[in-house]
Amino acid sequence: MHKEKIPKLTIPRLSLYYRALLESRESAFISSEELSKLTQFSAAQVRKDLTYFGEFGTPGKGYRIVELKEVILKILGTGRQRNIALIGAGNLGLALLAYRGFAVQGFRIVAAFDSNLSKIGKTFEGVLIRGMNELPQVVRNKNIEIAIIAVPANVAQEAVNKVIKSGITAILNFAPIRPKAPKGEEILNIDLSIELERLSYFLKRKSKKV
Repeated sequence: MHKEKIPKLTIPRLSLYYRALLESRESAFISSEELSKLTQFSAAQVRKDLTYFGEFGTPGKGYRIVELKEVILKILGTGRQRNIALIGAGNLGLALLAYRGFAVQGFRIVAAFDSNLSKIGKTFEGVLIRGMNELPQVVRNKNIEIAIIAVPANVAQEAVNKVIKSGITAILNFAPIRPKAPKGEEILNIDLSIELERLSYFLKRKSKKV
């Protein structure tokens, strides 16, 4: 692996390369040009991203698909199951609990938490909803490494603080704010409203051209 700093945007592109490789079952090899067509990134970008992690590929043939899939899984750390805690058992939280795609990629929501007494103690999709006071112990017992925040904006920072205090350092935040966290914590913020606003802007520009 090269010692130079790896751009943050390279990592999500690796995930897209992996998904493209899963669809390429008819051949033992795939070229950077073929990966380019499947992912909409340039062939040069594909090659550059992969060279950050070593020298891959066979001249005249391309990349051996089985080998490249294994390498990407190792890079992403998804070659094993990673346990997740869901914070917030509202509509969004329950939808995430019901989603089966996480397990395919090695991620499993093993515990759910909420502050609403009417929800605590109930089971959804085989997962018991617990009170937030149980978070530290459950994190230790179930070896939870990632938390998903799916709570309203006004309680999101408090939820993040409790998650960090429990020992979790990787957080996926769906609340419509950007929570503060100490250095060394990784928080990815996903605000669906912002993405819809981007699409609204696109539609507005498009309508002006007509």
